[in-house]
Amino acid sequence: MSFRDLHQRGNPFILANAWDAGSAKMLAGLGAQAIGTSSAAHAFTLGRPDGGHVTRDEALAHAQDLIAAVKVPVSGDFEDGFGAAPDVCADTVRLSGEIGLAGICIEDTIEASNRVYDFDLAVERVRAAASAARALPQDFVFIARADGVMTGAYDIEEALRRIRAFDAAGADGLYVPMPRTMDDLKRVIDATDKPVNVLAAGRYAQHTLAEFAALGAARISVGSALARTTHRVIHDMGRAMLGDGDFTGLSHGISSTEVDKLLG
Repeated sequence: MSFRDLHQRGNPFILANAWDAGSAKMLAGLGAQAIGTSSAAHAFTLGRPDGGHVTRDEALAHAQDLIAAVKVPVSGDFEDGFGAAPDVCADTVRLSGEIGLAGICIEDTIEASNRVYDFDLAVERVRAAASAARALPQDFVFIARADGVMTGAYDIEEALRRIRAFDAAGADGLYVPMPRTMDDLKRVIDATDKPVNVLAAGRYAQHTLAEFAALGAARISVGSALARTTHRVIHDMGRAMLGDGDFTGLSHGISSTEVDKLLG
């Protein structure tokens, strides 16, 4: 099944976001049908905070590492496309296709800030990226993100206005991370006939794949949530060891034999 074919409304697959070759191979070994990069999780591996601290060249090189590690499709989480201009977004799509990514998503948030691109520019960026995707010699799935609800830059009504415009501008799928309620998420999904990605993080991690399917979602990603869960273990075990001299938490780790099987 192609990456595009995985995107079925009401029958969502899990885009498992990895942060290095090892995590990508483990997730694929556990049954992930596709792997996604995570801009935040990748930044963490470089010792940097999330949001505008990774260059396009670094993101592409990281994506190549994941592509080389697994046999399933890999999709890139490429923040704002690494520049404001529509031509920059188009270049990011072309470069992504050249290295073998199956698709990418680009958001309407300006770098590391909570500001978003003005509506007209946001739409032009999507149109340029979608056009570049269609010009590639291979199939490529371009997802347009409206992130302002998550960042507090705008409300659900503006998010709906944007994704409808992104849909009309040629995006293959839409994505509004973290609507305030499940009802709002349903409004997002109903606003388009195209596939909609849902972020299973924060309060949405309390819902099941079946619940998202019932709403009509086509894809479930986890963003940096899995990486942050791993960092929670490092944080908690580090505090216990370095603060209290307590190593008992380390007894809960997975065996090297199990890891080796997934990496083999």
